[in-house]
Amino acid sequence: MNLKGVFAKIFHIGKYATRLFVVIALALVFFVLQHNGLVWFNMPSDKSYPIKGVDVSAHQGHIKWEILKSQNITFAFIKATEGSTWVDKRFAYNFEEARKQGLYVGAYHFFSFDSSGLTQAQNFIANVPNVVDSKALPPVVDVEFYGSKAKNSPSPQKVYNELDTLLLALEKHYKIKPIIYTTPSFYDMYLRGRYVENPLWIRSVFFAPDSMWARLFNVHFESWSFWQYDPQGVLKGYSGGEKHIDLNAFNGDEKMLRSWLEQQRKH
Repeated sequence: MNLKGVFAKIFHIGKYATRLFVVIALALVFFVLQHNGLVWFNMPSDKSYPIKGVDVSAHQGHIKWEILKSQNITFAFIKATEGSTWVDKRFAYNFEEARKQGLYVGAYHFFSFDSSGLTQAQNFIANVPNVVDSKALPPVVDVEFYGSKAKNSPSPQKVYNELDTLLLALEKHYKIKPIIYTTPSFYDMYLRGRYVENPLWIRSVFFAPDSMWARLFNVHFESWSFWQYDPQGVLKGYSGGEKHIDLNAFNGDEKMLRSWLEQQRKH
């Protein structure tokens, strides 16, 4: 190969190396932005999903609800309890202040695989007021893997025994079917075909739950009420150790939300 050919080959390789470097650099920038909650895979439009909301816990520290509401927030789910004894130290304040701002507000319980469903229900009921008005959302049971449970998954029957008891106790006390929050992987392993009368709140970080892309990747949900689209959002109005906040959407506009709530109370 003559000298001209050598330089041409080096130049050719250099072009591909430059392109590869640019792709890697852009991917790194996107990762940093996504990790800091500045961009996300899902950016639901206000036209398609006009009703946005948050779910919060003590991790967000002191929340100034008037500031949070001003950022296109219509509803909020507040963490109340976990297992049979744990109570979120910020629940009472967050629940009251969010309601004062005129938001649609509900409380959620984090389900424990190592605790009685009955005592978990008692813990929630003892700490969450039975509010009945036009902006009171149903109670929520957050059921997902935690710790090493994904690798050492509980038997389905054990999960159903305690989850059935918890859901029925909450429904009896609050006179409304609880919402089930879960992830696609947990849904497929335990929930598909079960609890069909309980409203579904699904976490889906890549696609809208009923989109063509979700169907293509087998994470499709025909029927859902709430969608957690970004677990690493960043908003103004809170000052806890956790800078991120979970962002959610309702499957419809506010008129549909009011109608949905009325239907849930009739069941």
